[in-house]
Amino acid sequence: MGDALFRWGILSTSKIGREQVLPAIARSASGVVHAIASRDPARAQAEAVRFGAPKSYGDYDALLADPEIDGVYLPIPTAHHAEWSIRAAQAGKHVLCEKPIALKAAEIDPIIAARDSTGCLISEAFMVAYHPQWHKVRDLIAEGAIGRLRHVTGGFSYHLTDPGNMRNKPDLGGGALPDIGVYPVVSTLLATGAEAGEVTGQVEFSPQFGTDIYARANVDFDGFNLSFYVSSQMALHQSMRFMGEAGWIDVRAPFNAVNYDYAEVVLHDQKNATQTVYRFDVNQYERQADAFVAACRGDRSNVFPLEMSKKVQQVIDGIYAAGGGR
Repeated sequence: MGDALFRWGILSTSKIGREQVLPAIARSASGVVHAIASRDPARAQAEAVRFGAPKSYGDYDALLADPEIDGVYLPIPTAHHAEWSIRAAQAGKHVLCEKPIALKAAEIDPIIAARDSTGCLISEAFMVAYHPQWHKVRDLIAEGAIGRLRHVTGGFSYHLTDPGNMRNKPDLGGGALPDIGVYPVVSTLLATGAEAGEVTGQVEFSPQFGTDIYARANVDFDGFNLSFYVSSQMALHQSMRFMGEAGWIDVRAPFNAVNYDYAEVVLHDQKNATQTVYRFDVNQYERQADAFVAACRGDRSNVFPLEMSKKVQQVIDGIYAAGGGR
């Protein structure tokens, strides 16, 4: 592969790909959109023209068979993430798969096995792992800026009642927890490096869709706990706060900067007398694309690992179990 531009293949023309990831790949320093596949050949061709990709396919397997593709990005419906991650790796392609990469923690083990047997990188697309905003939170906690961490709170919500949207379809892996419940969990793991313990929670399911539309959870860690809520039928909001004995950290727009607010980390002292504000103006999707390509070329130290994906999903599984199952 050398230093030539990494040639990406994209499976699906989903919204997250069109609006966030593909533009970031096009702007990145390391890669280029080389081919796009869709079940609808006309849509694939239209998006290929939009992003300057020389190839389009009306079939996913045809794209995977293309020897010019170095790796693929999979923003296909959630229920198919695990299957196609494995199929892509078996076709010799590196894989960046949209979250959640699986709907059960046990489903991640075969993906890890495919990664190890093929030598292809498979990584879940947790873009927050590459945002310096979260690196700053991690560093502040580690250096003792808030003293002993005691409690983490979080929330993530939006309002979506379109019956045609995959997030409202159980058979496609819909639900608030798979879609956004993963974010308070993964950001806490990234910021603290801690291991999750007991999980409790409540889950409310939509009588119309059958998907979970509201959940609240508590996750015990050694010395602190995380409490958060998520909803797909509440006002647009997201927040994360880390409360310590000597101060606290407010993470503004913790997951989707611009849509919610500026990406900021605000450090408060113990008496709330002073604030130190750290503001970040970066594109986390570009950072993700470049880190992924670097990992494909040998430096896998900074890429989000499947082992961490499994830890996140174990917490989500625990919330469903505590709330009556999926």
